[in-house]
Amino acid sequence: MIIATFNVNSLRTRLGIILDWFGANQPDVLCVQETKVQDHDFPVEAFAQSGYEFVFRGQKKYNGVAIFSKSPISDVSFGLADEPKDEARLIKAVINGITIVNTYIPQGYDRESEKFQYKLRWFARLAEYFKRHFKPNDSIVWAGDFNIAREPKDVYDPEGLWGHVCYCSEVQNALNKIMEWGFVDVFRRHCNQAAQYTFWDYRGGAFRQNMGWRLDYIMATKTLAAKCTNCWIDKKPRSADKPSDHTPLIAQFKV
Repeated sequence: MIIATFNVNSLRTRLGIILDWFGANQPDVLCVQETKVQDHDFPVEAFAQSGYEFVFRGQKKYNGVAIFSKSPISDVSFGLADEPKDEARLIKAVINGITIVNTYIPQGYDRESEKFQYKLRWFARLAEYFKRHFKPNDSIVWAGDFNIAREPKDVYDPEGLWGHVCYCSEVQNALNKIMEWGFVDVFRRHCNQAAQYTFWDYRGGAFRQNMGWRLDYIMATKTLAAKCTNCWIDKKPRSADKPSDHTPLIAQFKV
């Protein structure tokens, strides 16, 4: 079973890239973030002939998540379900007996801003979401754009970038608490090399110089992570014409 995650930074803008990538790679499941499209404008017809089922939740201009699957999708829910209003940042579904949780975690903007506090609160709410709805021995894949670099080797300039909203102790600790509940970073099970990135800024020739960040993750509960046979980054979509600033991360599971 091949599961991928891709922050597309506008689904409609990147539609051709996504459809081409589907055709070339044929993942069983694709989690998408930053669709940036309201539900009534989602390009349903464009995906209707793709061979995939899909579910989505979006909002105008910002955020938005979707799951595409070759197999039937069931038990779909949206959001953290702990507040009456929430941004379009989480979608959960069950596919072939595996729970897929797709998240687009807040970026944080600035450590002195309310948006950073919102990011930390969102992580705390997510930790409670997992504790409330699941057990660590359940088969769960948690994927998406986490807006966190976990380790120094996950950023191109560890010293210079330390303290950034995506690379500081507060967010790393928040992620580690959820991982301690029972998640494994499956990419790091298969690759310990530095300079393995999923995001490059559009500015300053960052992609050409590999000045990137590893912000996108596929996590799995321990029993499922043990069945992950490979995990890799596909940089090709980032070199396409008018690309997203992220690129797909793919994991293969023997299930």
